[in-house]
Amino acid sequence: MVTSAAGLLVRLVAALCFFQYVQAKTVTYDFNVTWVTANPDGLYDRKVVGINGQWPLPVIEVDKGDQLVVNMHNGLGDKRASIHFHGMFQNGTNEMDGPSMVTQCPVSPGSSITYNFTVNQNGTYWYHCHTDYCYPDGYRQALIVHDKDAYFNDMYDEEYAITMSDWYHEMIEDITFIDKSNPTGAEPIPNAFLFNDTLNSSLSVEPGKTYLLRLINVGAFVAQYFYIEDHTFKIVEIDGVYTDATEASILYISVAQRYSVLVTMKNSTEKNYPIVTVADSQLLDTIPSDLRLNHTNWLEYNKTAAHPQATITVADASDLIPFDDMSLVPHDRMELLPEADLVIDLTVYMENLDNGADYALLNNISYTRPKVPTLFTVMSAGELATNSEVYGDYTHPMVLGHNQVVEIILNNGDGGSHPFHLHGHNFQLINRAPAYGEHFYDYADGDPVAYDPSNHTAFPKYPARRDTFVLPPQGYFVIRFVADNPGVWFFHCHIDWHLQQGLGMTLIEAPLQIQERLTIPQNHYDVCEASGVQSKGNAAGNTVDYLDLSGQNKQVAWLPAGFTAKGIVAMVFSCVSAFLGMAFISVYGASGIKMANKKRKTEKAAAEGSASTDS
Repeated sequence: MVTSAAGLLVRLVAALCFFQYVQAKTVTYDFNVTWVTANPDGLYDRKVVGINGQWPLPVIEVDKGDQLVVNMHNGLGDKRASIHFHGMFQNGTNEMDGPSMVTQCPVSPGSSITYNFTVNQNGTYWYHCHTDYCYPDGYRQALIVHDKDAYFNDMYDEEYAITMSDWYHEMIEDITFIDKSNPTGAEPIPNAFLFNDTLNSSLSVEPGKTYLLRLINVGAFVAQYFYIEDHTFKIVEIDGVYTDATEASILYISVAQRYSVLVTMKNSTEKNYPIVTVADSQLLDTIPSDLRLNHTNWLEYNKTAAHPQATITVADASDLIPFDDMSLVPHDRMELLPEADLVIDLTVYMENLDNGADYALLNNISYTRPKVPTLFTVMSAGELATNSEVYGDYTHPMVLGHNQVVEIILNNGDGGSHPFHLHGHNFQLINRAPAYGEHFYDYADGDPVAYDPSNHTAFPKYPARRDTFVLPPQGYFVIRFVADNPGVWFFHCHIDWHLQQGLGMTLIEAPLQIQERLTIPQNHYDVCEASGVQSKGNAAGNTVDYLDLSGQNKQVAWLPAGFTAKGIVAMVFSCVSAFLGMAFISVYGASGIKMANKKRKTEKAAAEGSASTDS
């Protein structure tokens, strides 16, 4: 009888597994990436990155458990490209993560690449270019993973995916940024802010229904506040992590962050209600007179009713008190991870380097691309893959042990905020100061306040988890995660301008396990060959001696401290020039005095002669 019951259980489990297998499907997208023309704000026609001749780009939609295949052909003609599936863990498929020179070579014009991985996650994500800082040129869109088992499925009737973003009229390559003419590193000011890649749009809703709104900031720079007039909502997801349904009225959504919220409609069709987005003006060095920071879109109950503008003014924006994401409780009740096996202590700095331009650094390193993608170095380095030296001095490499508990302390020595994203993981939010809300900018005008591990507030029992977390101005945050996903993972600020300046580092997680578990497809090696990028060797491209980094790409040199030999020579020549100049002035001045004296004597003699003749 026991044997019979056990056999029945085995058959039942097998049947369930088979059912899940047949339910999963392969979802394939064929993307031909080309230039198209768009004018989303109605102010300026410009080139944008389109897919299959269209912009906005297609939303990728899959069910949890599906196999996602994206065949991308680069038809841009003059730009390299890639795709990063933001928030996807890529467990076992690190080569599909997408950041160029981290896990793959850039895809050159005329080349193609295939991304192929199983989506064993749920929630709200997005995809974007991760090569040469090209996603602000339009190469970004939502990626939605539907989950038939989501705990809130029976709590809503319909759903909308909503993107918000900043928008530039100029091509990113044409904007002067890292240059001695911009020594303060002032970020370029956007020309507009978009809602679903347009302005003045409406979401059609029905009275009494509840809607799931998936909110995604796909911008390159500016965080935005979000609220709906005369409505509250319940947060049920952040960055792919389900949370206990928590009521809120205002959200602060940095670039790369996502929220899913439930909003129940009123039982009336008399009015339409403004959906309000307000750009965080604290991030902007200047605010042009023609830049609109607040925008109104609508919950449209009635097409024929008025569509009123929101009543907020720019001056009110700093008074908006957003919900604190650290207070959210994950629905799975994952507890605080134990004390860390490895603590990575970092500080953000912004510094002028030797060329006079402003750069971003973590500790003393401004991320600089290697000559070989770091994952390919792992795959070709053998046992030396556990030695961080092979990955170069300027990729800021950190080797993590398999299944270590890792804690990252990130202090901010800069007066701006920074949304940091970790590839391959979400992480627990265990400490941050100052908190969201009215105190978020408290440290901005004083001295930086660093995290003190011996004196901090209590960590939460069930910390919120997400993959993008905002570092407050001159404050800090502390996060934890388990290194249970062998791969090369980028940790970087998601303000694209700051990534250009070097605000990132590389985590090489369990490199020997990467070698055992990973197979890079031939198609990806072909991409390297077509782009002229080495697919073997250390960060300098050396395949003979992996510890010889001669010729590696280097960050710009530091400004000289005191007088260097070059400085002394320059000073000597400056002094010699000064003395020669003074001598020249003296001689020229003296000769001028002599000539003036001689002239006066001549005039005096002539005058005396004239007087003698008259007498």
